[in-house]
Amino acid sequence: MAEPLIRQDEQAPLAGLPLSAVIITRDAASQIEPCLQSVSFADEILIVDSGSTDATLAIAQRFGARVIHQEWLGYGRQKEFAARQAKYDWVLSLDADERVSEELRHSIQVALKSPRFEVCRMARCNRFMGRWLRHGEGYPDWSLRLYHREHAHWSVDPVHEKLETDGKIITLMGDLLHESEQGIDDYLAKQNRYTTLQAEELYRAGRRANPFKMVLSPVFRFIKYYFLRLGFLDGIPGLVHISIGCFNSYCKYAKLIELSLRQR
Repeated sequence: MAEPLIRQDEQAPLAGLPLSAVIITRDAASQIEPCLQSVSFADEILIVDSGSTDATLAIAQRFGARVIHQEWLGYGRQKEFAARQAKYDWVLSLDADERVSEELRHSIQVALKSPRFEVCRMARCNRFMGRWLRHGEGYPDWSLRLYHREHAHWSVDPVHEKLETDGKIITLMGDLLHESEQGIDDYLAKQNRYTTLQAEELYRAGRRANPFKMVLSPVFRFIKYYFLRLGFLDGIPGLVHISIGCFNSYCKYAKLIELSLRQR
């Protein structure tokens, strides 16, 4: 359970413990610049790239980032590898399509003055179809991203990786801003890859599905996020966002059933 929110102290000097901003990339030239601008306050910016062929690395070097190449290990292992290459123990882990808001930046700087915690969580605000979602699955989308690397590690999940810790967690003010899609076509292609990885991981873990779960899981997900979590307040983008999320649930279990049938 996270501690109460860290409040901003406008009179506090901002010098604190050194911070490494760590970003994993591949062909992220269209997204990376706002991300790098938002973490310019960090003492180090580290890019771990898995083979970009666009201008990603040139943009990173222009911002003074240190760049390391690492072949793709899966999301969890890639982020753990990246954290271990950082110069400093305090790590802020980001994806290229994310950026730190001004309020969150200030909260991070204040928190690192004299930390009495090992991990910080922050609200992630997802931009979808041109709108910042404020309800449903799109917000607050709590994420553990700022941490002392000796007290936390990334799970080995190939997708939807999680930061695992037994340390003290606090909550920061301010949003981590996420440009979650570059068009519906791109978003659907990404979700298709994710559901395949999820199904394969479930199958390896010995999990199985049935037609009832395949059908009912999307229904319960829609009720939870569109009605109970007020996703309908985000208008058409909110409806499309949760509808795709429900379809993802259906596809994940359909693919898991397919894997089971093919092994018979």
